[in-house]
Amino acid sequence: MRILLRTLFLGLVAAGLSPALAIADDCGDAAALVQQAYPKAQKSADGASFTLEPHISIALTDSDAPFGLVCKIWPARDDLLLVAVPLTDSAQSRDDGHVGDIELLVVDRNSLEVRQRLLQPGLITDDAIDIRKIEFDTGRYRLAPNVGAFGLRIEMANRSQPNPFRETDLRLYALAGDALRLVLDGIDVAGFGGEGDGSCAGSFQSSQVSLAMSPASHHGYHDITVVERVDMDNWSADENGECQSHPGKSVKRTYRLRYDGSRYQFPEGLKALEP
Repeated sequence: MRILLRTLFLGLVAAGLSPALAIADDCGDAAALVQQAYPKAQKSADGASFTLEPHISIALTDSDAPFGLVCKIWPARDDLLLVAVPLTDSAQSRDDGHVGDIELLVVDRNSLEVRQRLLQPGLITDDAIDIRKIEFDTGRYRLAPNVGAFGLRIEMANRSQPNPFRETDLRLYALAGDALRLVLDGIDVAGFGGEGDGSCAGSFQSSQVSLAMSPASHHGYHDITVVERVDMDNWSADENGECQSHPGKSVKRTYRLRYDGSRYQFPEGLKALEP
């Protein structure tokens, strides 16, 4: 497991915009939304979830957070609603771990008709490292003049105090014509990690990564320039027993992500933890 984790602030050329995250729930009539997308789904007696045969459940609200329905109006196309549907396998899931997929829907806000859908297998599978939050990132990702994209962020963390681990993974999805496709698969975007004694002494690392759409392009999509800043902080007790921080020297690295006709390629060191 990597100690090095990242925080990501996304921007466009000359704009430097931070990503717009799903702060409010835009699902509206969530039950109607699910019924439209999954006509064979059976509603539970309490109305809080649906079941797909044989044992796949869909939670409507965040009462089962983070495994409830997530919705966000897409500012770049405000006639469309982005929906992430966690499909939990109740036969394999346990209290200490979940198994399941996420299906992404692009929905017409007026009719609730599903225009595009894309199944992402295994995306809500966790165990010792828990999924804490799922949200949309609707920053203005303009990959090409006629191609927009949105992001899906999944935050994960463990429960260890001596050896904390936290990361948020980003995936980008392009909507071009009638096709919804994954174009950036699992890059670390936020987190913290390290090793300590649970009291004071320890060594921890974090990083910040800025992304900007570059004027250069490959296979029709703009390159993405990545600047990574890595920081280390060492903690130890002084002669009076007081816990003191000893920051190390920051390190910066720059990368250029190029689209290869299918996906944006990036260094292994930026890759998110596999679900």
